[in-house]
Amino acid sequence: QVQLVESGGGLVQAGGSLRLSCAASGRIISAYDMAWYRQAPGQQRELVATITSGNYTNSADSVKGRFTISRDNAKNMVYLQMNSLKPEDTAVYYCNAWDGGMDYWGKGTLVTVSS
Repeated sequence: QVQLVESGGGLVQAGGSLRLSCAASGRIISAYDMAWYRQAPGQQRELVATITSGNYTNSADSVKGRFTISRDNAKNMVYLQMNSLKPEDTAVYYCNAWDGGMDYWGKGTLVTVSS
């Protein structure tokens, strides 16, 4: 099994930046498709960005041009660089790993963007 631990969340002013990290353990994640999701209070969890095992990336329209997902397989890490943050980006951000059959989730890190 894969264990995922997110870090890097916090309080930031609108227009600021944060870099989220996801540390994986238990398995080498190079063959996994990885993703970041978020869940705002009272909202459903939504997909933010994905990166495949082949390093193809995609992101939600709401974050295109502002957020960048990346991975470092040598370190078993996945990152989410978030720029030009907006109050509507406030949410708990979750790291996700998918091995083609099972989903693995971290416990999340809170990002709060003040206006």
